[in-house]
Formats: sequence, structure tokens, C-alpha cells
Amino acid sequence: MPGWKAVNIPAQSGRTAVVTGANSGIGYVTARELARRGASVVLACRSAARGRAAAVRLRAEVPGAEAEFIPLDLADLSSVREFATAYGRRHASLDLLVNNAGVMALPYGRTADGFETQFGVNHLGHFALTGLLLPRLRAAAAGARIVTVSSGFHVLGRITFGEDGPAATGGYGGPGGEHGYRRWAAYGRSKTANLLFTHELARRFTAVGSTITAAAAHPGYASSNLHAGAAALEGRTLVSRLAALGDAVVAQPTASGALPTLYAATAPGVRQDAFIGPRLGWRGAPAPSWRAGWTLDDTAGERLWAASEKLTGVSYASLPR
Repeated sequence: MPGWKAVNIPAQSGRTAVVTGANSGIGYVTARELARRGASVVLACRSAARGRAAAVRLRAEVPGAEAEFIPLDLADLSSVREFATAYGRRHASLDLLVNNAGVMALPYGRTADGFETQFGVNHLGHFALTGLLLPRLRAAAAGARIVTVSSGFHVLGRITFGEDGPAATGGYGGPGGEHGYRRWAAYGRSKTANLLFTHELARRFTAVGSTITAAAAHPGYASSNLHAGAAALEGRTLVSRLAALGDAVVAQPTASGALPTLYAATAPGVRQDAFIGPRLGWRGAPAPSWRAGWTLDDTAGERLWAASEKLTGVSYASLPR
């Protein structure tokens, strides 16, 4: 692992990968480097124009690459289902699913299905997508992986459960749910959900003896459209100025930020429920990452899983408790 770089990615010929949010930033770099090593990549993006442009750009940067675009809006469960159906019509199996797409520190809003946007997109959309693609992952020859991108900011919010689970929105459900909303806490809660989902998925794979590996990753402090968008929401404030200074002085390039995801997705020996990030926490070569203890709570993982199945209508019947 020390000094691991994109050139260390094992050959991916004959493997198919789906990368969400692959039209820019870390998602695009992830798809490009997988294609460079021979994988057939599917760019799952909300914007048709940007998704198609990214596929064209990728094929130009990696001559001979197999790259296709299929629309996916994680803020709309009907779109998630349409993506899974479209993928199934084109591909019999899936070797790698990278749940990369996400939104960060948005003002209060709701998805098409009524969930708080960050919880709905970052967690519930990917929970539904993974469940719907699970039969294709099971059909892979061997060694399929699911990598979900979380964040060090998961420490900003842990999930609490009321009578209705996580309130359908990570804590901001029902009429007037925007009252008391704190966008960074909501972001942290959605990233905690990513890690709890990975933990519970890995536990269930182990229980049934599955060869599919569930792991998580985070990019550290990397320059990306996601971070830039969150900083822009701060306006001309001290926070935005500090963020800009951080991007200029501290942040690592996007290509470096993608390395933990690529490692989790391809390196030999990645274990169930591994969490990979930069060695120094915010930058550096991929290494095992620290995570809050609440992301390893079996009871919380089970409760989030049950609530997520109920909210999305996607059942993982083949992966019992």
C-alpha cells in the first residue's frame, strides 16, 4: 500500500464497472483510470449532456476505451429503477459498482420522493441502486466489489432513530422538517449512513458466504466540484475565504483524491468493510482510515437497513439479517 498510485491498478480487462457521478471530479478520474486498465465503464450521471460529453472525453483520453453513458438521477427513485433496468438490458453481470456521486452541504430541500436531499441522494439513492444491481453483481465471475464513497466529515453527524426510523430524511422529515436543519450536520449524517450501509452490507455478505466485497473510501481534502460548490454556498464569508485558501494550499489534486476509491475497488486483499482514505487523513497515498465508532454499530446498521428498505421499496431478500 505505501506509495500506491494509479499505475498500480491491476489489469481490469474483461471487467465491467458502474461509476455514479462520473461526469466530473473524482468520479470521472475513477472511471478513466479503470478504463485505462481495460475495464468497460458505465458513466451513471444525472445530466445527459454532461454524461455524454464525459464519455466522449474519456474515449479521447484513453484510445480504445469502452465507455458508455446511462442516465441516473439519485434524487428520483424512478430514475434509479430505470437505470437498473437499462443496465440489465445491456449487461448480464457487473464486476464493480462505485457509489461515488453525492451532494454536499446543500440548503434544505427534498428529493422527488420527499426525502431530505442529502440523505436521499447520498444514501437512499445508492442503497436502492445497489439492491437493484445486486443480481448482476452476483452474476459476476468472481471478486465483485461495491465501493461507497463516504467522507471524513461523517464525524459531524450520527444517525438517531425515532419511531419512524431516521425520519425518512436523516432527521428532517415531515411538514416543517426544515426547522432546525443544519446542512453540514445533515451532510455528516448522510456520510455516516454510507459507512453504516457498507458495514451492514459487508456483515450480510459474510453471513451468506458471498464472494462480493463491500468497502468504503474517502478522498481526504481534494479539489473537486463537490467541494467548490459547497464553498460557494458560503458566499463572501470567512468560511469561503478559508475554503479557497485550503484548496490552494492544502488540497490534493483530484487525481490523488481518487486513489483511495481506486484502491478499494481494485487492490488485492481489500477486506470486507474496509475504509480507505489518504495516509495523512487529508492527503497522501491510500491507507486504512480512522472512522467513528458509531459507524461500526451492528444495531444501528440493522435499523438503518430496515428503514432504507421501507423508504425505497427495494428489498435485499437474498441477504437476510
